[in-house]
Amino acid sequence: MKIKITHCRYCGGTEFITAFQNFYGSVTSAESMLKTETLYHTICKSCGSVVRSYVKDPEKLLKKKDRTSQ
Repeated sequence: MKIKITHCRYCGGTEFITAFQNFYGSVTSAESMLKTETLYHTICKSCGSVVRSYVKDPEKLLKKKDRTSQ
């Protein structure tokens, strides 16, 4: 699902950049230390606030038996 952000709730800015944290800032599954995903942020270009944080494939953090079939 693509989430459309139209404005920054802090300053009202309408331009954003996407950045990601390095390896040490990745999200690790509570079920397995071996399952990690890169954490991405949508950042307001005007004030620098992080308006959204997400992983691109949350299914990878689940156990295989709990993943939805694709």
